[in-house]
Order: sequence, then C-alpha cells, then structure tokens
Amino acid sequence: MTEHSRPEPPDSGDSGEAGTPGDFDAAAFEELIGAETQRDPDLAVIEAGSRTLRTQAGPPAGDGVPDRPADPEVDRALREVETELSKRWGETKLDPSVTRIKALMDVLGEPQRAYPAIHITGTNGKTSTARMIEALLGGFELRTGRYSSPHVQSITERISLDGAPLPAERFVAAYEDVKPYVELVDAREEYRLSFFEVLTAMAYSAFADAPVDVAVVEVGMGGTWDATNVLDAGVAVITPISLDHTDRLGGTPAEIAAEKSGIVKQDATVVLAQQPIEAASVILRRAVEVDATVAREGMEFGVVSREIAVGGQLLTLRGLGGEYPDIFLPLHGEHMAHNAVVALAAVEAFFGIGATQASRTLDIEVVRAAFAAVTSPGRLEVIRSSPTVLLDAAHNPGGAQAAAAAVSEAFGFSRLIGVVGPSADKDVTGVLEAFEPIFTEIVVTRNSSHRAMDVDQLAAVAVEVFGEDRVQVEPRLDDALEAAISLAEAEDEYAGAGVLITGSVITVGEARMLLRGPGRRGGGRETGDR
Repeated sequence: MTEHSRPEPPDSGDSGEAGTPGDFDAAAFEELIGAETQRDPDLAVIEAGSRTLRTQAGPPAGDGVPDRPADPEVDRALREVETELSKRWGETKLDPSVTRIKALMDVLGEPQRAYPAIHITGTNGKTSTARMIEALLGGFELRTGRYSSPHVQSITERISLDGAPLPAERFVAAYEDVKPYVELVDAREEYRLSFFEVLTAMAYSAFADAPVDVAVVEVGMGGTWDATNVLDAGVAVITPISLDHTDRLGGTPAEIAAEKSGIVKQDATVVLAQQPIEAASVILRRAVEVDATVAREGMEFGVVSREIAVGGQLLTLRGLGGEYPDIFLPLHGEHMAHNAVVALAAVEAFFGIGATQASRTLDIEVVRAAFAAVTSPGRLEVIRSSPTVLLDAAHNPGGAQAAAAAVSEAFGFSRLIGVVGPSADKDVTGVLEAFEPIFTEIVVTRNSSHRAMDVDQLAAVAVEVFGEDRVQVEPRLDDALEAAISLAEAEDEYAGAGVLITGSVITVGEARMLLRGPGRRGGGRETGDR
C-alpha cells in the first residue's frame, strides 16, 4: 500500500521545532531552552499537521515469552548458540567503539540499510515504548522487526518479527548465517566481537532477510557508541533520562544525555519525552547541530487525560496531528501513559505527520486496537493471584519510583511484601528508598547471575533503609518467593495482600519461570489476572 511507504523527512522548519538549517543561532537556542521550563508532560498545546491512514488491519498478536523449545534437537541447538555467545564479552564489558560492528556490517553487506528504522534510547521505558511502537506499526499493516534488551526469560525475545519473538529454529539459523562473518571480523580486530554486537548483527540481518518494512531498535546502553548505532534512523526516540550506568555514561543527566543524543542523525525527527532541563538542553543542541526536527512531550504532544480502568487505564492522547480519545492501555502507571504518547508521536513522525499544517490524525480505531493489545512482560505484570504477585524489572531509582507510584495508584494493597534481588553495580540504596513507603516488609535475595549483589551486603543496606524488623534474608530466590507469599497471607489480610518482585530483569525472569512452572507461555498477563 503506497500510503505505508516511508515518507520524505519533514521540513525542519515546520511547527516551530528545533533544527533550523544554517549557522547555529545562539539566541534562538537560548529561547528554545527557556521554553523547556514551561513544558507540561500532561498537556499537549501545539497542534501540528498530519494525514490520515486508514486500514482494516488489526494490531499484531501480542508476543509471548517463550519457553525452552519442546523439540530436544532444537533445544540442543539453541543451547549451543547460547553457550557460544556466552563465551564472548558480556553486556557489561564494553569497549566504547562502533569499529567492530561497522566492520561486521560491511562484510554482511550493510543489512541495516535495507529498511527504515525508529531508534530508541533513554534510561527507563525503552522496551515498553518499543513494544507500543511495534503494535501501532503492525496495526497499519507494516511488517515490523523489533530488537530489544535484555530479555526476561528467553534470549529469543530480543529479536522479534511481526510482533513475536523469532522461533528457536529461526534464531539458531540467524546465528549460523552470521557466524562465518563474525569469525572473519574476530580475526581482524584487536578484540573479538561482543555478545551484544553479535546479537545486533543477527537482528539486522534477520530483518533484512524477512524483509521488514520498518525496524524498531532499542539501544543496549548509551547511544553514540552503542552497537545499534550503525543505523541511520529517520526517527530517534529519547525516553526519560536519569542516572544509571554512571560509570560508563557519566554522572549527571547532561553527561548521559550527551551519549544518548548520539543516535540523532542528520535531518532526523527527534521524539523527546519529558526530560530534566540539563538533559533537554544537550539533546536540543544536538538536534540543532544536525538539522533535526524536534517534537517535545508537553509542547508538540502530550497526555491530555487519563483515568484508572479495570486492567489498565483509559487515556486521551494529544499526538502531532491532533487528539486521540478513549485509548485503553492494559498497563498500569502514569509512566506507561507517557510511554504511550511518546510511542504514538514516534509513529506519527514515521508516517510524516507533523510535517504539514493540515490537521488530521491516524485512524483512531486502528490506534485504539493496537494499544489495547499491548503487553509488556515484567513491567508491573500480574503473574498470579491469591495473593496477587507482581513482577517489575525496575533496577534504578527512577524506575523504582515510577513502579512504586503505579502500584499505589492501581492496587489497593493493605499489605505489600517486596522481594528484591538487584545487581551489585546499581544504586541499590536509591532503589530501596523508592520502595520503602509501599513495602510492609522486604525479603532480600539474589538471582543466579554473577552480577547479583551479595545477600549479606544487600541485607545491610536494606536494614539501613527499612529497619531490622522489616527485613528478611533468603539467599535462594525460590525460598524468597515462598517466604514473601507467606508474609503476604499473614494476619488474616489475605484478600488485600500482595507481593512485588523487583530489582533486576534477571530476578524478574527467574521468578517468572518459578511461578509459572514448566510448559507455561506468557504474553504479559494470564486470563483473569487483570
């Protein structure tokens, strides 16, 4: 369908956005930065142009979280791939360079240039935003490829086609396809390609082979030197920035923003979530330097209203082309509403909405159907009831604050027990302080990763935050889950009790497997959970 083809880049002068061609205008830039203090993330005040896209297509089916393959031979082949990848540098060992991935893309024939892309960075909300973008694009009959990290349970989750993770057989085939080229580059470079670099190459190659109409790509870390940044994406999305990975990205929001804004390319459109003023200043300067068009949450688009609903929330969103009322989002929390409007603006920008002065919107029924089908496993996911058990992958203070606020808003727990198993390199004190007001008691534990924080050290931090009487130590995650459920059921408060498992994506993934049991598949929620 011709209306689904990639649009021409919007004129950077339209709608008052940053990105005016020519020399850097210091006075105009200072005026732009001054406007940042007036931004309201809950109200869009500028109406930009659009065009209407109409189709009878529904959104893609919600993608599940795969189990191990049922076929023993396929499972064996997948384990061999996982073992080979595990021998490479892990995702926390980095050489801040795109030299190796560029060399690999070169010998592979530049597969990442075979399709347009939406590139997503930020500190929190990247994966949920990517899933929403994927659902919206699929609703308009576009074939999508999504690359996300980390995974909740299965490595195959990281590479999705048409809204579903690659089947194990296809994942293995994708690895075998790139393996000879990986070995060729390994032999040439000072360091072998990393785990993440190889996965990135697999994703880009799989997307080209499919082929996809558009790739939705989440950075691994940062932006400038992230392996995904060999893309030349027409739309760059920057979700809220806060402090995380400070040893690699910098110790202030401005320093982190400098790294993340590296995904903004010449003449691209930047969809910018609400940011700290110092981070916004850095990103807007980058946009001006590369003649990028900027759409800002709270100015060009925003959340007009939201109401708590059974199983999620009902939203009115203001996009680049106008208003979208009665959007049901089956995810909890104010932060998810903001992720939704960022995703909507990104898809509008991809289709060229906002590049003209005509006031039209995307097909509202398609938008509603897409959002209603969105899932985000491990993000305030209800995994079981009686008592209610939630999973949330918050692993930094910003994510923990958002999760805590969402739990308070959406669930009427009279007693909430936390199970926390973080990585040692995180701001654990900040995470625990964010959860302290909502946790009646906390069970500290660890996951199976070598990065997990020592339980005794974690307990010492928890006692400082919660007091000794509210802290229980269970070194094994299965024992911690059992203890937390027992605590939640205590004192005859069974109906109003809950458990929240958090602190790390790894902890959430392992808890998800333990609680669901063998042979279960998850698509973000179970029937009757919400």
